[in-house]
Amino acid sequence: MRISELLKRDKVTFSLEVFPPKTSNKYEETAATAREIARLKPDFMSVTYGAGGGTGEFTTGIAADIQRETGVTTLAHLTCVSSSRAHVLKMLDLYRENGIENILALRGDIPKDGKVSEDYHYAVELIRDIREHGDFCIGGACYPEGHIESPHKAEDLRHLKEKTDAGLDFLTTQMFFNNDMFFNFLYRAREIGITVPILAGIMPITNPKQLTRSVAMSGTDVPQRFRAIVDHFGESPAGMMQAGIVYATAQIIDLIANGIRHIHVYTMNKPEVAAGIMKNLSEIL
Repeated sequence: MRISELLKRDKVTFSLEVFPPKTSNKYEETAATAREIARLKPDFMSVTYGAGGGTGEFTTGIAADIQRETGVTTLAHLTCVSSSRAHVLKMLDLYRENGIENILALRGDIPKDGKVSEDYHYAVELIRDIREHGDFCIGGACYPEGHIESPHKAEDLRHLKEKTDAGLDFLTTQMFFNNDMFFNFLYRAREIGITVPILAGIMPITNPKQLTRSVAMSGTDVPQRFRAIVDHFGESPAGMMQAGIVYATAQIIDLIANGIRHIHVYTMNKPEVAAGIMKNLSEIL
């Protein structure tokens, strides 16, 4: 099913993200984890795409298996910063052949060696190619606090408007820990004419290293009340797991109570985290 159709339903949508393995010897283990998460029956699941496109076939396999074996709609990521146009078109054919009709179009992270594609510089170029070469439902990424490489939020929003005008059906946010940041971003996005559905991206933090790594990569603001949670429970794996699930749950409840209808959770391939949040929301979703 096309995610754009799912988002039109008169209900809150709840989706989960998983990532493929980096190497083939980990494929079966990762695929089993993805299927376990899929059995929670989210509205859809997204499957990420490794740096440089090296895990493209793994992304395809896991996304196709989830749909075939569990009936859960999938969203396959596709990045372009390290890919040629020929490779992108090959991936589009592969997705189409495997019944994948939803794509999250991303620029991707600049490789450590600095080598980038001659064909693509920005996600908007990838979006245009996908729109031209297939009947896909296309999603894109957005950044409530501004992209870490963008000099200011106004410019970041202008680029986001350019992406939506190129043919996006929906947007999913980078993680955030302060809902006020999201509400402010949503207001500004609507004000400049971005009308597509925007999914709120929530990452449950269940260990201190995860927080440090995530903040370094995204520049996300961490409220003092959450830093206090990490400081207090960080040395207790079970305590931090529970506290992280509770904090993410509270974020989601606040979002839904304030009219946000689309929630996307970055599971980090942890079925127990996804299950814990869904259990906490059992009477709300």
